[in-house]
Amino acid sequence: MKNKKFISTAKEVINLEIKALQNLKKHINHSFNEAVIQISKCQSKVILCGVGKSGLIASKIAATLASVGTPSFSISASEASHGDLGMISKKDILILISNSGETEELKNIIQYANRNKILLIGIISKKDSVLYRAADIKLLLPKVNEAGGIVPTSSTTSQLAIGDALAISTMKYKKFGKMDFKKLHPAGSLGAQLKSVEDIMIKGKAIPFVNENLQVKKALKILTEKKLGILIVINKNRKTVGIITDGQIRRSNQKKLNFIYLTVKEIMTKKPISIDKNELAAKALSLMNSKKITSLLVSNKNNPSKTIGVIHVHTILQSNIS
Repeated sequence: MKNKKFISTAKEVINLEIKALQNLKKHINHSFNEAVIQISKCQSKVILCGVGKSGLIASKIAATLASVGTPSFSISASEASHGDLGMISKKDILILISNSGETEELKNIIQYANRNKILLIGIISKKDSVLYRAADIKLLLPKVNEAGGIVPTSSTTSQLAIGDALAISTMKYKKFGKMDFKKLHPAGSLGAQLKSVEDIMIKGKAIPFVNENLQVKKALKILTEKKLGILIVINKNRKTVGIITDGQIRRSNQKKLNFIYLTVKEIMTKKPISIDKNELAAKALSLMNSKKITSLLVSNKNNPSKTIGVIHVHTILQSNIS
């Protein structure tokens, strides 16, 4: 019975927050568009601040904005009045979050912003408040019913949602794409999945090039030295014309006497499979799996006949790409 009561409470809290979000969606207006445009055009930093639970939401929104290409950080409202106001410059945008809009700790920050003509965006729920009146852009959140009647729950959910909406809208306005995201997330699973072929390909002197007229006997030495299990065959113009794998060499050895005196072009596979350097490494892995091969040649789409790298299945898997 007790467990059922907890489940009932959980559902009640979630329902209150769902209602708050549904109501918030109805209240998104032109002020939101204005906020997105100003944040997107900001040439400095976006600084967020709130008190208590709103301060925690401010930190999360700042982190999300920064992760999608908008330099942002949060400051402590209490520390701001003891020197941290110096972190805010005239070119910055200041976003203050307060359910009541009357929080005492924010008043000094509001005065500082107005006095120095710093663009102030207010995220508030009370129209008749200091923050609402002072804000250059007013994001007015609808009033909500808090879980338990007093605990900041539905209000902070609404604040978080409007912050996420600002971040994603700004990202789209700035055309911040997958490759931009990858640069800011080099570690972790997301960064791994967004790595390009160029990021992990073998290049330069490590590429096992051989001329098409070279004898297999000499080519074998290069195969052993490079330790990639393949040879990339090029002509006199350094264009790729074929590929040889160690498996092909073993099969040729079984079929032909004195095969080591043949030229490379006599046993190579013509028109080897290649991939553009800008493709995702995950796509390269998928291609290798479908073709049942372990290596791909890498080229530039502007010059597909020239190999600039090699990507091996082991390298992809070692990079935690699946």
